[in-house]
Amino acid sequence: MESEFVSMVDITQKQNTHRTAIAQAVVKVGSIKTIEAIKNRTVPKGDVFEMSKAAGFIGIKKTPELLPDCHPLPIEHAAVAYEISGLEIIVNVTVKTFYKTGVEVEAMHGASTVALNLYDMLKPIDKEIEIHTIKLLQKTGGKSDIKNF
Repeated sequence: MESEFVSMVDITQKQNTHRTAIAQAVVKVGSIKTIEAIKNRTVPKGDVFEMSKAAGFIGIKKTPELLPDCHPLPIEHAAVAYEISGLEIIVNVTVKTFYKTGVEVEAMHGASTVALNLYDMLKPIDKEIEIHTIKLLQKTGGKSDIKNF
């Protein structure tokens, strides 16, 4: 029987480039009263957007600890933005680095963590919360952005 060799992707020969990823999660609440509580900062567990932003930053930084094939890398910028549209909270997470590998998974993990924290903080006042799409919106950097002159 042949032995199987399993390893992380070898990035030792890759070139450092400026890399950016933007990911999105959508959280739908069940009532306009929930949206009003968020806006008025009257949610019993505290400021939903600030706490969820902090949770997202932790999620971004902890990605390689939870996903075995993700390389540890320097997170040089992270941002969380919110938009309310009707009963939906649209979360956009941006992550940037200058490194050998991209930050797409970190951005999506951050968006997921923000969405889960929103759910956790809002569940005492709304039993109809749903987490919808978590997706990558944009990525830049890497060999696809290096121009050959």
